[in-house]
Order: sequence, then structure tokens, then C-alpha cells
Amino acid sequence: MAKREKSRFAEGSNEDGEPIRVRLPEGRQVLGILETRLGGSRSRVICSDGKVRVCRIPGRLKRDLWVRPNDLLIIEPWEFDGDSKGDVLYKYRRSQVDWLRKRGFLKPFEEMSDF
Repeated sequence: MAKREKSRFAEGSNEDGEPIRVRLPEGRQVLGILETRLGGSRSRVICSDGKVRVCRIPGRLKRDLWVRPNDLLIIEPWEFDGDSKGDVLYKYRRSQVDWLRKRGFLKPFEEMSDF
């Protein structure tokens, strides 16, 4: 069994504890907060565009991406039936969420409820 690379799981940060690189949604992608896990790699996610989608974790990410309720995610809506379904692409770490909150990327969620 091969060892995994340590740097793949290390959280990159500078001396202040602030993350160096934070992935942002591109194109059709939106931010979302996981509401509940439904089973079978599917979850109900509240998205920043105000829609609730049933999102799945694609097979290539199933073993690497463990999500829990209230996690901040990047969601890509499907081309067909995109208002109700989507794929989970990325999960933010706690320091990255703090960075996004400081820069105002989480305003839609703060307006919806107390995130």
C-alpha cells in the first residue's frame, strides 16, 4: 500500500495563520452549505443563489471528500435540471471559511440565516 503525499493534506498558510490559496467558484459554480446528508453520496445543499439542490459527490472524489452538515462547499449545478441538482466539487477548511467571511464572499448566507 503506497503512502499518500503529506503535502496533499497539509493546509498551506503563512505566518499569520491565513491561508495562502483559497479556491473560488468559477463560471456556473456556486457556494453552498450542506444541510443534510441523504445517503448514497447524496446531500441536500443550500446554495448562495437561494436554491436548495440535491447534490452528489462524484465517484472520483468519494473517498477523498468527507462532508458533514454545515460544511461550506463549491457546487456545480447540472446542465439538465440544474435548479434542483448538482455536484459537490470542493470542501473548504475552517481557515478558508474565515478568509472568505472576512472578504465578504459569504454575505448571501448571512442574509438568509445566521451562518
